[in-house]
Amino acid sequence: MAAAPKPKQPPSCALQRTLRKGPARNRTCRQILYVLSVQRYAKDAHFGVFFPGSVDCSESLFDATLCDGDCKIRVSVDPRLNKLIFANQLRSGSAVNNAEFLLEEDAEEGGRDVLLVGLEVDLSLGNDAALRALSGVNVRSLPWFGGEPNLLPLRARRSTYLPLWNDYDFTGDAWRDRPPESGGDRSRGSRSAVSLRDVRECFLNERPRRPGYLRVKILHKSRLMHYGKVEQNLTCPYKAELLVADASASVCVVLWNTLCLEWYRYLQPGMVVRLNRFKVRESYSHRTGRSTQPDIEISLNSSHPCAVISVISSVPPEWCLPVVPHNFLSRKELMDCPHGTVCDVVGLVLFVGRPERIRNKDGKMDQYRWIRLEDGTSDQPIMVKLFSTSQPEVQSGIHPMAVFVCTRVQLKKESPPFQYLTNTHQTQVYCTGTGCSLVTPFKGIRPFKQFLQWLRQADERDKLNRSVIGGQFVYPPAPASLRAFMDEKRGQPCLSSGEELKLLCERLQYRETQSFCIQCTVTAVHYHQGEGREPGPFSTTSPRSPITPLKVRSPKALKRTNPITSASPRKRLRFPSSGPDDSIENDSSLFEGALEFLLGEEVDIDEDEEEDDDAASFVTAHTNPHCTSFGLSCVGMETVPRQFLYQRRHVQANAVGLQPNSFHKVLPYEELETFSHARFYKGHYLLELKVLSDGLLINTLFLPASPGNDHWMPLSLIHGNTWESILSHGGFSPEAPPPSPADLMATKAQLTNQKLVCILDVCVLDGSRVELVLSRAFPLRE
Repeated sequence: MAAAPKPKQPPSCALQRTLRKGPARNRTCRQILYVLSVQRYAKDAHFGVFFPGSVDCSESLFDATLCDGDCKIRVSVDPRLNKLIFANQLRSGSAVNNAEFLLEEDAEEGGRDVLLVGLEVDLSLGNDAALRALSGVNVRSLPWFGGEPNLLPLRARRSTYLPLWNDYDFTGDAWRDRPPESGGDRSRGSRSAVSLRDVRECFLNERPRRPGYLRVKILHKSRLMHYGKVEQNLTCPYKAELLVADASASVCVVLWNTLCLEWYRYLQPGMVVRLNRFKVRESYSHRTGRSTQPDIEISLNSSHPCAVISVISSVPPEWCLPVVPHNFLSRKELMDCPHGTVCDVVGLVLFVGRPERIRNKDGKMDQYRWIRLEDGTSDQPIMVKLFSTSQPEVQSGIHPMAVFVCTRVQLKKESPPFQYLTNTHQTQVYCTGTGCSLVTPFKGIRPFKQFLQWLRQADERDKLNRSVIGGQFVYPPAPASLRAFMDEKRGQPCLSSGEELKLLCERLQYRETQSFCIQCTVTAVHYHQGEGREPGPFSTTSPRSPITPLKVRSPKALKRTNPITSASPRKRLRFPSSGPDDSIENDSSLFEGALEFLLGEEVDIDEDEEEDDDAASFVTAHTNPHCTSFGLSCVGMETVPRQFLYQRRHVQANAVGLQPNSFHKVLPYEELETFSHARFYKGHYLLELKVLSDGLLINTLFLPASPGNDHWMPLSLIHGNTWESILSHGGFSPEAPPPSPADLMATKAQLTNQKLVCILDVCVLDGSRVELVLSRAFPLRE
């Protein structure tokens, strides 16, 4: 049968005109192109063949899909352009000019590879230029230049792509969420079940093991591990661990390579599985000397031999399989637990932070976000620093007013009296509204039932009013003295110059966070009212201009509350149905909806946004009008937490998330600005700092903690609410009314010529936008 003809691109196709105009290997497209996707994968041992001239030290390679509106093409990205991707400037949804291509012959395929070796990201068109330019185009149906491409990584023998921002999640359709079709194991009829205890004893005593299969229950599941190295040619370098048990013992089972693709998403704690054709080996902990007690682990490989896995749906009681162990602890119980306690928690989500990234000891990026829960047992929240658990669909959809369960988390008490929970290797997350069920695995556990009983009586209107999403958040808060701060080693040693700070910030990647310490003086202070916006998506330096008055809320406006707080004192919120797919009744409560996982839509909440003109910004010292300063000159829209709107919960969850790898998942850049700031946010202070060593000017945001604010809570230390004490404590005194912005700014002279040691929390928001938040400023005594 003759092959189907390749679709022809229209004559106006810019890619066709560029790539088919002659024998030259280097071609430049002068027309604007749009980035549809950016995909990451790990180098392999053939890297030097594909990129002989590259000196890039990154272990990541990238493929991109570009579109001119008429056709699209997949290209590999020269590693010298990686820094644009790490900074999230070259990304899905953006527009590029002067794209330079290098055409290379592909001897194996008999065609041509296209390498993207240069481009200019057009920042003037905005971060979502492709959304607007291609709004009337069916991008999925556009023809591919040169025919349908291979969907695997272009320049490494890898079977899957990696997520853009961490190494632990899975990404792509290759990861199955259903068990693979299998013809079964031909030898299963002639074999019988063997116990884990027999397998262990035979291996440790070096006795032959009788043929048979294992019949076990999954107790815990690890996150996914990608162990691909540049020097390795493994196409699917993944592993995952399962703690399984039968009536006789428990043991670690390791899934290797393509078995992870086939089984990792589907297998869950509580499932009973049959394992045949497995290997037994010495446990990893004993091989590495971490454990002196000899033990075994079970290896399941895709070859030599090919393991056979099957799920058992009907489990007779005579098998005596153990139950999945749980150790649910309430917030009240956690107060008396020692550091390092491993437990499970359940709570109602009231805050979900923006995803951020930190560099681990191996130099790779770990992705995390903060979650704040309440369970009714204490007036203190449960704080969770949640790293990736290889559950990207669940984690990306976590939102306030959802029931949240986190298993196998560890208690951290590094900064008493502050404590929080964070991941272990086996942490799993369950959350209503994200497609995972809570009722089945936990319904019979008493602590879980007690939490549901509290949830039935909870004042849902109060919880909703206090629910926020996104924004800058650091926990635990820094101490109130320089000596205590240095003792905790929260920051780095004082930098020798502001230029060094600037250089280090330029090396940070997208959403990477780090703390720095500098010596400086305050040259100017401004107060910005709550609805301030940053001047542009990539403004990090700007010339100083004459100070102009900025609108702030008057004391009357500051006290003004949202209509929902003064509405009828009903305890239950009603979520009306919004369409034929919503089966919740109009008189259903949040609790009932959470159990059904069929929550409807929230009523619209209007916010009074009247403003007065009775305050202005203040300056403590004049600066050279031609100087430039480093850092945002106004608050970034990712910096301030947003009021949670249940009706738009999915959009909000995406809006505060990390940049997606596909154009089809991109939201308009202004989407976050459609959500109101959290009610507790009344404004922020912008302090211009002058570094003592070299005079560099730095714009820093100061978001003071205040009494009654359960998001930016003040330290429990009473002070006089002077500028010096407010900056050293990170906010206002907990037992006194905070001064108004006008009153505080009237005392600006306190900062004149004051030498300070400042702690800055730094986060790269996007592109070249660097967020500098002043966490603490301690007086530097002579």
